[in-house]
Amino acid sequence: MGRKRGLFPASREFWEKKPLLIQRDDPAVATYYRSLFRLSDLKSLCSRGMYYGRDINVCRCVNGKKKVLNKDGKVHFLQLRKDFDQKRATIQFHQPQRFKDELWRIQEKLECYFGSLVGSNVYITPAGSQGLPPHYDDVEVFILQLEGEKHWCLYHPTVPLAREYSVEAEDRIGRPTHEFTLKPGDFLYFPRGTIHQADTPPGLAHSTHVTISTYQNNSWGDFLLDTMSGLVFDTAKEDLEFRAGIPRQLLLQVEATAVATRLSGFLRTLADRLEGTKELLSADMKKDFVMNRLPPYHMGDGSEFSTPGGQLPRLDSTVRLQFKDHTILTVGLHQDQSDGTQEKMIYIYHSLKNRRETHMMGNEETESHGLRFPLSHMDALKQIWGHPAVSVKNLKLPTDEEKENLVLSLWTECLIQKGARIKEASQRWMSWYVSSVFKDAMIWTGPERMEGRHSIRRKGDRNAWNMLRE
Repeated sequence: MGRKRGLFPASREFWEKKPLLIQRDDPAVATYYRSLFRLSDLKSLCSRGMYYGRDINVCRCVNGKKKVLNKDGKVHFLQLRKDFDQKRATIQFHQPQRFKDELWRIQEKLECYFGSLVGSNVYITPAGSQGLPPHYDDVEVFILQLEGEKHWCLYHPTVPLAREYSVEAEDRIGRPTHEFTLKPGDFLYFPRGTIHQADTPPGLAHSTHVTISTYQNNSWGDFLLDTMSGLVFDTAKEDLEFRAGIPRQLLLQVEATAVATRLSGFLRTLADRLEGTKELLSADMKKDFVMNRLPPYHMGDGSEFSTPGGQLPRLDSTVRLQFKDHTILTVGLHQDQSDGTQEKMIYIYHSLKNRRETHMMGNEETESHGLRFPLSHMDALKQIWGHPAVSVKNLKLPTDEEKENLVLSLWTECLIQKGARIKEASQRWMSWYVSSVFKDAMIWTGPERMEGRHSIRRKGDRNAWNMLRE
């Protein structure tokens, strides 16, 4: 196992391939790690209204099996501490970035870096105890040791880059490939599918570590599933073979040899078509990511994400995109409510107004924020996305009115900036004015006016991040 000095010092060597251990004997780093979360933080957090199952799980590994010790309803700190001290139970705190600002800052930056949702759980285990049996996860795992020490054993994966969480029996996993003890300030990474177990050594001190995890359902296979339906939709519009009916009673047949041969031909056609495709229709992945990720880290009330700043952009203005890492541009299908026809539209989703309090909480409904444009606006939007600054009059749209309306739409969503901030009264007036002149863009905030609330449909609910794992 490698021992390096940085967070991602040799990512190609280790990422999705093998564990990376960074052991530091640095008091400053240890102090910083301890500031992320402490056992003593639980008292104040419980006073804010934490609930078993949703926010906190309590468990212990007994004879190689997980024993859940949750109570019902609201968590009371004195009872939680009693289970910790007397039953030697592990306390798992779900998604602490909802309450701890520094974890919010870290995970928001990691979501920008990876382009994937980043969740976290804190595990607090008494001395001489173990929370969970050997298991593997379906996420890339980063361990930061915050308090005390934790003894770890890693084993060779039975399912490399696993897509599901699974417990493994001790007699099936063999000898550890790596065994070590983490101390405050130490860092550990291992790929999804890596079998692992951890315990707190006997003594007086408890252990606290935070598990930061990412890349759940974020493989090439997931991306293919997400984009294939759009590719088939486009091809069927132009290829008669794709629109031909399947053979009579095909759905009743057991033998699939003939069907497989036919489908392989269709797949070759799709592969040929894909070579020349510039825009792929994303069914869920892009939208799911931007709708459920953290909002930009900020101090204060975050008004810069809800109130347009600077001067109102005009035809003679130069504008620049802001919050690019929190914005995605994708092509999707829009169904006309009047006649039921479908057409391609450009969708811009952003996370500026996302709620930190519901990040990665699974059952919480999420809201979408963004804009919708005709497909004819793609070249102009690519100009804005692809350049540090762009002149409005040089946008690739046929009329000056369309150019102004495009930048006004983006400005009211705080996605572009021009000049200095204007007075609050002018901002309110400008927002009313812009809403009155929109012609090409549809804005939605909160529940989508076109599609209603968005629910997670991808395999693997957000609650998968809140399972009793370590």
